[in-house]
Amino acid sequence: MTTKISTKNAREGAHGEIGLAKGERVAMRMWRHEPPTDDKPSASRPYETVGYVISGRAELVIDGETVTLEPGDSWLVPAGAEHIYTILEEFTAVEATAPPAA
Repeated sequence: MTTKISTKNAREGAHGEIGLAKGERVAMRMWRHEPPTDDKPSASRPYETVGYVISGRAELVIDGETVTLEPGDSWLVPAGAEHIYTILEEFTAVEATAPPAA
């Protein structure tokens, strides 16, 4: 069975993310026009996350290592890794999580 999700009618999640296609083992979501922040709490999730920056800039700190994310960059947050995002400029990115984020 083919699943098609359009961002025009995709549902917004509890944290502002836009839910995209989702299967049993992987799910996609988009963070659209996220405003600059410097107060997001550190987190550790039971799923692996890969992402791709469409626009804007952010810093990602994973286990004490900081990387700057800019348009065209992709990243990986391993399952269980302590991490934090700081959005530097209005940020739009697509992420995939495996298994699907709850």
